[in-house]
Amino acid sequence: MKVIIVGDVVGKPGRKVLAAILKRLKEQHEAEFVVANIENAAEGAGLVPKIGDEILAAGVDVMTSGNHIFDKKEVIAYIENQPRLLRPANYAPDAPGRGLWLGSTASGTQVAVINIQGRIFMPPTDCPFRAADRLLGEIGNRASVIIVDHHAEATSEKQAMGRYLDGKVSVVVGTHTHVQTADEQILPGGTGYITDLGMTGPYDSVIGVQSQLVITRFVRGLPIRYQTASENPQLHGVAVEIDERTGKAVSIVRLQVKE
Repeated sequence: MKVIIVGDVVGKPGRKVLAAILKRLKEQHEAEFVVANIENAAEGAGLVPKIGDEILAAGVDVMTSGNHIFDKKEVIAYIENQPRLLRPANYAPDAPGRGLWLGSTASGTQVAVINIQGRIFMPPTDCPFRAADRLLGEIGNRASVIIVDHHAEATSEKQAMGRYLDGKVSVVVGTHTHVQTADEQILPGGTGYITDLGMTGPYDSVIGVQSQLVITRFVRGLPIRYQTASENPQLHGVAVEIDERTGKAVSIVRLQVKE
């Protein structure tokens, strides 16, 4: 089977470019399953129910997230009642929502999506490696295709997770830094991997924020209210072909597509 995994959707520009080109991308790559990280979809920080429904309607099957998922209070009830929206599994056990989705595609392939968050330069969480082990035990033989979104800052931690899960899952993708890396590969055990998917949003920016605002913050060292940029929206991510019989990746291709 073929899947598309979309990098962090940022603000209205990210949502618009996702809606405009996802259907075409799915047809082009013959993809039957789509995962997208959406933690920045509402004004660059968080998610609200209306936007979540909008993203699902655009053709996304499962939404993953990260450290900004609870920035908007409206998401609390939504994440409890929308199983296709995940938060990192290594958050506190009583945090709203869940970090694992289990289901099937239209053709009947059983798929699992795991969402975990790194700990280096990130808010405190439980160990993502042990969380991944726990969820793999929970999945057991209920899914042949397993997709992992590791939402993390440090390249070393993401690479370590890829190697740790190599041969145990179908694909490990990194999110959070909004800059696509050029290291897509199939690891020795058959797991597809990329350190960061990049960002779906305004490419002419500083990780999605209006450039001059960020420059002013760096130069003056004073607090400033960030605003989402708008220029040159692009969709970044990967298209992955997976052998559903073995759960191993066959190919992985970077996506960097303009509207």
